[in-house]
Amino acid sequence: MVKVFVYPTNSFILADLVTRSGHEPLVIMNQVREKVTALSVDSPPLNITPEDPNLGLKYAAIEVPAGVRGRMSLMGPLVEEAEAGIIIEGSPADFGCSGCNRANELVKYLARTAVDPSKILEIRYPENEAQIHDFVYTIMDFLEGLPKGTEETKTKPKAAAKDTPKAVAKDTSKAAAKGTSKAAAKGTSKAAVKTDAKKKGGDKK
Repeated sequence: MVKVFVYPTNSFILADLVTRSGHEPLVIMNQVREKVTALSVDSPPLNITPEDPNLGLKYAAIEVPAGVRGRMSLMGPLVEEAEAGIIIEGSPADFGCSGCNRANELVKYLARTAVDPSKILEIRYPENEAQIHDFVYTIMDFLEGLPKGTEETKTKPKAAAKDTPKAVAKDTSKAAAKGTSKAAAKGTSKAAVKTDAKKKGGDKK
């Protein structure tokens, strides 16, 4: 499962496509839910803590409008968690909008710089029915190409276990025991042959 950042950050359509592909969508709705249900917040609309303004300053300077800093305090952490991203260009307001173009441009810039470019899909919003089909198919193909992570996590610990000190000590003791037994058997057989030769010499005399 890969954490996928989507833009617009409040698009239910993109969040649904990511979920259907078996990945985790990073959307602003989850951030808002935490603000509303967190015990540190009294009650909406007083849904802000003293740490929130400082978090916004991490992504935007003090001279930037407060609306941008407030939005970035929600969207910035999503970008930091992202392992992949989907950015839709030219989408209308009803597809998903944060209500601030400056914040939108800033969050897209952060996503392009923080996430591996090979794991970011940038696509324009469709304008007719034929483009809608290509739009959905392109997004689903991109999501299907992302790693699931189940097989890798299962095989890596087993491969690493071979190189542990216990495993090395076990292999060393086996090799030593094997070499000792071979040497003992070889020495015993030589001694037996020598004894037989002496007996035969004594009988001849």
